[in-house]
Amino acid sequence: MRAISTQLIVMKNSTPHIVVLGAGFAGIEFCSAMSKRDDVRITLIDRQNHHLFQPLLYQVASAGLAAPEIAQPVRSIFNQQENLHVLMADVTAIDVHNRRVEIAEDTPVDYDYLVIGIGVKTGYFGHDEWAPHTRGLKSLDDATAIRRDVLLAFERAEMCHDEEQRKRLMTVVIVGGGPTGVELAGAFAELTQHVLRGDFRQIDPTHARIVLIEAQSKLLQMFDPSLSDYTAEKLTSMGVEVRTDTSVENVSEGIVEVAGGERIEAANIIWAAGVEAPAIARAIDGVERDRAGRLVVETDLSLPGHPEVFAVGDIASCTDQAGVRVPGLSPAAMQMGKHAAKVIVDDLKRKARGAAASDYKVRPQFRYFDKGSMATIGRSAAVASAMGLKFTGLIAWLMWLFVHLLFLVGFRNKLAVLLQWFYGYVRYRRGARIINGMDRLE
Repeated sequence: MRAISTQLIVMKNSTPHIVVLGAGFAGIEFCSAMSKRDDVRITLIDRQNHHLFQPLLYQVASAGLAAPEIAQPVRSIFNQQENLHVLMADVTAIDVHNRRVEIAEDTPVDYDYLVIGIGVKTGYFGHDEWAPHTRGLKSLDDATAIRRDVLLAFERAEMCHDEEQRKRLMTVVIVGGGPTGVELAGAFAELTQHVLRGDFRQIDPTHARIVLIEAQSKLLQMFDPSLSDYTAEKLTSMGVEVRTDTSVENVSEGIVEVAGGERIEAANIIWAAGVEAPAIARAIDGVERDRAGRLVVETDLSLPGHPEVFAVGDIASCTDQAGVRVPGLSPAAMQMGKHAAKVIVDDLKRKARGAAASDYKVRPQFRYFDKGSMATIGRSAAVASAMGLKFTGLIAWLMWLFVHLLFLVGFRNKLAVLLQWFYGYVRYRRGARIINGMDRLE
């Protein structure tokens, strides 16, 4: 990527400069909240050129949607926001002591305020040696790789004459019974039981084995037990092998070993069991982190000892003003992005009045508003909880569809997704079953 003169952008005047790292839900919400302000300059840095609607990644992985339908170019989102400049670059270091961000192939970017919203990556609870044998689901590349690997396994099974090898190729193991694991399991069950049915001549995709492994006693730990029970029963009725109270002891090439000595052979192993902070967050000097490496923040979302630095979204380890542990969900990330903007605006107004630092006693404190949780299981089946009410089945599924369409960025994306869902519902078909990226396997 061609080096650009960031220094000219950053140093051209004395207007306060805000650097935002990450174009996820928190970063996008922060920038949008600052769109009308002409008293700041914002530089948004992300290693990708798009904002990703992560809640629908599993649909790309299971061939329900195409990648462009759940992503929007960042430059397109903010092409009318004059106070914002977008950089597609890799951040190589964050120096909170000198208020500087290092980026690859360019001059450092200095800041007055820093908003860190870089998200998290797949975590293996200290067993990083398992990573080469599994697929996580955090990016479009992850989703398209999973889709390719699963579809390719069925193509190879069609040509395979060894029965045991066929079984292995037609087995998908998903580790982790949270929303991502549940949604993947349901989607792959529908893919094998309905979508691929009739597409092959030598194999019967309905005989595929989908195994969902969860170490805890129930799926969807954050949900009411009745909703967890409904989820397990529904997945089981769809043909998914639900294994709760089952811990993974080891993962090697094509093999998952669980407690009790059982070995499950599978061509595809998907890890949806944990997250951890990326290396760039772990390398920040002199800041507090939790066990997963996420940045511990004050109740105003700033880093302790660095009131000009904020961590928002999944990278933040946050307990709000009311003592509530803030979950790693997109609504929480959006609220955090908006709150960080509020704190900085309040700070700028105070400075404009000439108030001394000693006059500023308490910043606005973050309070998480829990709008509820939901997870889809399959066609016309989902679970949702909101405002003390619980929903299952078709009603929960329609709620899930409405909420996800509401927050999906871009009119074209909303229309394309709606048409795909309608087509999939009526015909039980999925149109994104193209296998690509084969050259990467060489």
